[in-house]
Amino acid sequence: MELLKKRIEEEGRVVGDEILKVDSFLNHQMDIELFQAMGEAFYERFKTHKITKILTVEASGIGIAAIAALYFKVPVVFAKKTKSRNLDAETYTAEVYSFTKQAYYDIQVSKRYLSEDDHILILDDFLANGKAALGLMAIVEQAGATVEGIGIVIEKGFQEGGKLLRERSVHLESLAIIDGFENGKVIFRK
Repeated sequence: MELLKKRIEEEGRVVGDEILKVDSFLNHQMDIELFQAMGEAFYERFKTHKITKILTVEASGIGIAAIAALYFKVPVVFAKKTKSRNLDAETYTAEVYSFTKQAYYDIQVSKRYLSEDDHILILDDFLANGKAALGLMAIVEQAGATVEGIGIVIEKGFQEGGKLLRERSVHLESLAIIDGFENGKVIFRK
């Protein structure tokens, strides 16, 4: 998606060999016009699939999932990272390793919001090692639902996540794939 790549080139900040900061438009401050274009792009890539719900992880995935849901006309369910008193006692749970936080945590979804009748599109902002996507897939599997596909805003193609998901024959669509960083610049997959 050229609009997204342009924003990454203009505003993205490379930190070290593995981190791309895009907090000015994606995961801290959100550019809603860009989100609208990304939501439409995900719709175009998955519109032939039967999608009944979009699933993501709090917090950075919620914005893009909500905008994309307008195109699919379906609800968004997000996995919570922390237990709280207002979360239902019966949940689907999976352990996830966060690349950015360098920590493990459990994600949970109330059993009331996923069923075996659901056809799920998983959306997230970044794909690095694939652990969040695999955790969300595990939750969908626990519910007996079907994963129709996974949409990622930015995939770090130089990390293993994309390879792991493609080996599982998942329909994976990334709006921008980065092959690496060179002299503080982003190298996009052609």
